[in-house]
Formats: sequence, C-alpha cells, structure tokens
Amino acid sequence: MQFLSIFLLSLVSLLQSNNEVELTFIGDAMQHSPQLNAALAAGGGSHYDYSACFKYVEDDIAQVNYAVCNLECPLGGKPYSGYPAFSAPDEYAAQLKKVGFDLLITANNHCMDRGAAGARRTVAVLDSLGMPHIGTYANAEARNQQVPYITTINGIKFGFLSYTYGTNGIPISGGVVVNLLDRKQIEADIAKTRSEGAQVLCVALHWGIEYTLKPVQEVRELADFLVEQGVDLIIGGHPHVVEPMEMRHSNAYDKDVLLVYSLGNFISNQNDIDSRGGAMVKVKVTMNGSKPRVHDARYKLFFVQKPVSRGENYVVIPENRPELLRADARGEFSRFMQRAHDLVMSHNIDVPQEQ
Repeated sequence: MQFLSIFLLSLVSLLQSNNEVELTFIGDAMQHSPQLNAALAAGGGSHYDYSACFKYVEDDIAQVNYAVCNLECPLGGKPYSGYPAFSAPDEYAAQLKKVGFDLLITANNHCMDRGAAGARRTVAVLDSLGMPHIGTYANAEARNQQVPYITTINGIKFGFLSYTYGTNGIPISGGVVVNLLDRKQIEADIAKTRSEGAQVLCVALHWGIEYTLKPVQEVRELADFLVEQGVDLIIGGHPHVVEPMEMRHSNAYDKDVLLVYSLGNFISNQNDIDSRGGAMVKVKVTMNGSKPRVHDARYKLFFVQKPVSRGENYVVIPENRPELLRADARGEFSRFMQRAHDLVMSHNIDVPQEQ
C-alpha cells in the first residue's frame, strides 16, 4: 500500500513537471479625461462603455493560461478624472476582467491619486469583481495576509509580487500600504514567497524614467539584484514607452530569466509618438524537476487609435491588423511601429517578434 502511494505521488509529480503554462504581460492601462468622455459617449451618456477598446486583442489574452496588466488609475469613485489625479469608473476594471485578465497590478505612481480612501476603494472594488490584485493594501493586516500572492496554474505554483518607486509625492496615509522599491523588503517577500511553496517567482516593477527608450543604470542594477535573488520573470512598467526585453541566463541558479524593462502603454490618450502604443510579451514556463524553465518568450506590438467622432472609443489595434485602422491613423501607426522596432526591439536579446 505504501509502495502504491509513493508510486502515485511520483506519477503526479512527473505529470505536473510536464505541464506548460503560457503567460502574457501587458503594460499601463490608463484613463485620461478624453478616454472618460469617449467611454461615456459610447455608453449613450448614461454609463461608461469600454466594450470596443480591447476587442482586437481579446484573443491574445484569452489564448494564454494567465494574463497580467498594470491598472494605472485608482477606482476612486466620482467625480471621475484624468491626469494628474486619476479616478476611473468601476466599469473599466470590470471590462479588463471580462476580456480575460487574471491579475491586475495596483502598485504604481498614481495609486494614491485619490488618497487613502481611493486606494482602499480600489482594492474593495477589485475584490467585489473577483479580480485578483497585488501591490496596494487597505492596511498592514491585509498586506500580511495577501503577500505573497500565490496561485496554481496548470499544476505549477506561481508567486507574484509588485512594487513602485513612489506615489508622485502623495503621502501614503490612512493605514494604506503600498509596496515600495525597498531591496530589504523585496528580499524578505521573495523569501516568504519561496517558503510558502511558490515554484516560479514573478516580480512586477514600476520603475525607470518616463519616455526614455532604454533603461537607466539604476533600473539595470535593480534588475541584476532580482536575478541574483532567483526571480524568474521580471516585468517593468512606468516609462510609458516600450524598452528592450531579454532572456538572461542566471549562472547562480542555472536557469533563464525573462527581463522586460518596460511594456509601454496598454491604452491611454498620450500624444508622443512613442507613447501611442505598447507591447505584450508572451512566455512559456514548464518545470524541469524542481527547477522552472522559462522559454519561448516573444513580443507583439499594438497601437491605440483615438476616436474622431462622438460614439467612437479608443481602440487597441495589433500590429498585424493594419486593415482595422482609419485612414487618418495609418501614418502615426507606421511611425510608432517603425520606431519601436528600430530603436527599441532591435536591442532585444532572445525575445523575438511573435510570428
């Protein structure tokens, strides 16, 4: 009987080691005032309708096992507002869940835009939607209970952590906890994540300098630190432009690590040509015994087409679907794609374009 139990446990372990998980990571989901106006107009002036925004990338999100996005605006309640102090309607988060996102990141420089009440309301709304989230917490007790966030996907236990460089100078008040880029805290959280059984570690970071097409030295050094800590997936955001990606081999852990410096914007009203879109990165993870194997990373670019008439909404257009563009948007689309490929993605290391 004991032999049979050992055999069954070994069989389960073998089957799980052959499991494969495909993930996708997408950048900053923003809500500027013109986006709010367009969503309200699309809803007939009585509600906010985001159904058109992501319809052409839903398949990319749905076809993977797990999808992650940065929610760069609190759900702070009315009155809704754009930059510089964001507050997006609850319908926005509901649409992100509907299109297939499995996890939202809330640790970013805008998370305290509506103060402690807005930060608490954000996590409460996400909880009510059944949408997992990481990075900000209603209080210290909630953080202790919710960090690390560990979820099992296809038999593999993934641990997710998230941190931001700051909150635009707005005090973190009212007992709210925001994960900040503190190496000692990150190291402690990684150790706790491992001790609670995570086999794969993913750390999402809001870091860097806005609108720079290459990571600054401080970011590179922090990335090196995370690789030294044994992190498997390092996903960056905040610059609002895409920055290079690489598969880096960790000699200390004898494994490959996916490092993404910045995914750029998912959707926004920003005007600078390099901010008119962003990238999604897809990657596969399998287990080689007790060691994760991160492989087959590739990227896909997309562009945000802005509305020109009432009732139209902002729409994310993938690079491989130029026929969806209005004629007036084709020039900016081409410029964004050319610059992203020539100035940024040409510096990628072993992260090719998705074919």
